[in-house]
Amino acid sequence: MRITLTSVFVDDQDHALAFYTEVLGFIKKTEVPLGDHRWLTVVSPEEPSGAELVLEPASHPAVEPFRRALQADGIPFTSFAVADVHKEFERLSKQGVRFTQEPAAMGPVTTAVLDDTCGNLIQIASRPQG
Repeated sequence: MRITLTSVFVDDQDHALAFYTEVLGFIKKTEVPLGDHRWLTVVSPEEPSGAELVLEPASHPAVEPFRRALQADGIPFTSFAVADVHKEFERLSKQGVRFTQEPAAMGPVTTAVLDDTCGNLIQIASRPQG
């Protein structure tokens, strides 16, 4: 068993696609029209055949209370691996990304939490090299 798809709920798919590709650096993999929305996925340029992230419309009534509760408690919706959290924090901060948690050591990993501008907090994490 392996993970092939995972999702984040987004307020606006066009805005999300721009943020996840132009700012975070993912690449668009799939775009299929589905009425008012699209089946829209992005992947890591490091693993273009790897797991896909669905930019899922946040239109279901249960989504907004769920996301508000997570944000109120500062809980990230998901986590992405990066080579070096400190370098990504610096790179993304220069692009105007707002962080709710600066890089912090959490046992064997270093994490930071950013606002994806699409309704989610996202954690980035790295393990020390060596």
